[in-house]
Amino acid sequence: MARKVYVLDTNIILQNLQNLFRLSDEGENLIVIPETVLLELEDKKKLDQEVGYQARCFARFIASTSVKEVDHKNGFKVVKLTKDKLKVHLITKEKYQTDLEYKYLSESNDKRIVETCEVAQKYYKGGKITFVSLDVYARTYALFKNIRTESLDDDKDETPEFEFFKTIELGSEKFNQVSGKSIKNFDPNYKLGNFCYEFQAPDGNKMHALINNEIIRTMDDSDFKTLPVKPINLRQKFLTKAIISNDYDLIVVDAKAGSGKTLMALVCAMRLIDKGKYEKIIYVRNSIESIDKGADIGYLSGNDEKFRIYNMALYDTLEFIAKPNLKSHKNKTKQESIDSKIEELQERYMIKTLWPGEARGRTLSGAIVIMDEWQNASVNTTQLILSRLDNACMGIMIGSNRQIDNMYLNKFNNGLTEIQKQTKVKNDHLNLFGIELTKAVRGRFAEFSESVFENKRQ
Repeated sequence: MARKVYVLDTNIILQNLQNLFRLSDEGENLIVIPETVLLELEDKKKLDQEVGYQARCFARFIASTSVKEVDHKNGFKVVKLTKDKLKVHLITKEKYQTDLEYKYLSESNDKRIVETCEVAQKYYKGGKITFVSLDVYARTYALFKNIRTESLDDDKDETPEFEFFKTIELGSEKFNQVSGKSIKNFDPNYKLGNFCYEFQAPDGNKMHALINNEIIRTMDDSDFKTLPVKPINLRQKFLTKAIISNDYDLIVVDAKAGSGKTLMALVCAMRLIDKGKYEKIIYVRNSIESIDKGADIGYLSGNDEKFRIYNMALYDTLEFIAKPNLKSHKNKTKQESIDSKIEELQERYMIKTLWPGEARGRTLSGAIVIMDEWQNASVNTTQLILSRLDNACMGIMIGSNRQIDNMYLNKFNNGLTEIQKQTKVKNDHLNLFGIELTKAVRGRFAEFSESVFENKRQ
């Protein structure tokens, strides 16, 4: 008998097929997949977004296995599959106690999966049966039946503390001695991941700097004078300086809603193109909203209507940039003038939108790739997109772990958090920069909602 018998919920496979191999532990443990999970995966296989991709990966996996035995029992059947060291059993019942009610289809499926767990308890006598699910309600149904439950280890990891911004004391007389020196000369407690510094003098003077490979690069407002939209708070300035300096390969930003992350990323990307550093901007949005709307329009970039529907956040940002530079046209309405200016920006900066599923098999070159809403991207999608970028690219990853909409992800296991973690370790491949934007700048409504609701989340 295997050391443990894991009965998997559908969401475990849809989050990442590799979960099967992790839980198997080189064949030490047995993986059990209920018939209901197979039916749910079959249904998801038709979808175009990442959920569909994971379902198709599972179908290819099943096709690659060998059937070792089909065990017919009274009221149920067990199909035993093997692939290398991995052992997977599929269990189907002849009759379920739970009727499928389409009004409550998810709940009905959960209960049928739990019924399969009960079958497993009887079939694998002496085995440690554990139901693994990301869904707390499904786990609760299992507990009602005295079935041991687990989530994934990812849910139990602690998100590391990030100290992207530090303040230290330094005399004004030393301010002109800082640039180009090692940060360790001034901060003996410096650690990887300390990217932004505010030097405070006893006389009230302040100086700000970024750290690039332990070297101090000072910053002041003259750095931003050529930008059409200028940063309005200190952390925005750090982000802006990090992008336009072109010293970092991958920039990761965790930011509150309305903090200006998309706006500043786009404005800075345009500036780098103006300077001839890159050729184009590729905007990748990985959100539940774009997935739903993308299903209706085929995930195609092109005409204005598809552009607006697919990525309203990008369109709104371009509109904000376009408005101050509008010229009056007698034969155009105000909206027509805005649309014309947005089209001009798209063409000038070669702004393209990309759905993650379109990236497979492609190589992105000479581009600033903005990955938005990345709290909703899995590590698989993150690897997919990053592996498409060649050496002539810069990556800007932005998102908010306060706004996770993907039911298969949480703040411990999404792509944004995973890249944030990499800022704390030595990396020989890419030069990373990380920052958190903590202040809403969208306007008084954003500030009001922040003041009302943010404290209640603590």
